[in-house]
Amino acid sequence: MRKMMEAILAVLALGGAIAGGQQTRTEVTKPTTPADDAKPNSDQVPEVYAVSGQFERVLVLRFKYQADLLAGLERMVKEHNIRNAVILAGAGSVRNYHIHSVSNRTFPSKNIYVKDPGAPADIVSMNGYIINGRIHAHLTMTDADRAFGGHLEAGTHVFTFAVVTVGVFGSNTDLSRVDDKTYR
Repeated sequence: MRKMMEAILAVLALGGAIAGGQQTRTEVTKPTTPADDAKPNSDQVPEVYAVSGQFERVLVLRFKYQADLLAGLERMVKEHNIRNAVILAGAGSVRNYHIHSVSNRTFPSKNIYVKDPGAPADIVSMNGYIINGRIHAHLTMTDADRAFGGHLEAGTHVFTFAVVTVGVFGSNTDLSRVDDKTYR
């Protein structure tokens, strides 16, 4: 009887370990205010506009095994006093990932968060912006079967290495509205 109980406990423990490593998906509504979500496009906001600027410097950031990609970016933004920048490129691999992407077509917007603690992937592309010191990074990753991606979230850990190249704008460049969904 004791052997049977030990076997059952071992199977339950294994099941818990397997379940802890499975992908989770969570959908989150991202409303601003009901008024902002309902407002139409304004004639005062151009359909497209350009922000001009020059890079004051370019940084190549190298991340080691097990580093949290988003936390490392946040640390470098603070250490290097980066206000506004473009994430020009990224490559490497991750041990696991946590990303989100838009999951609907009408306001209020919704995001689907995908977290897979047991899924390694290659980073084939990374881009985005640093806006007033806030990181808005996107990843494209691959595994043996597909390419996928989304917004980088905390808890994405580097496997072999990761390299991210950032072009830092001078202080005269204002990116404050480029990712404002209410500016329409």
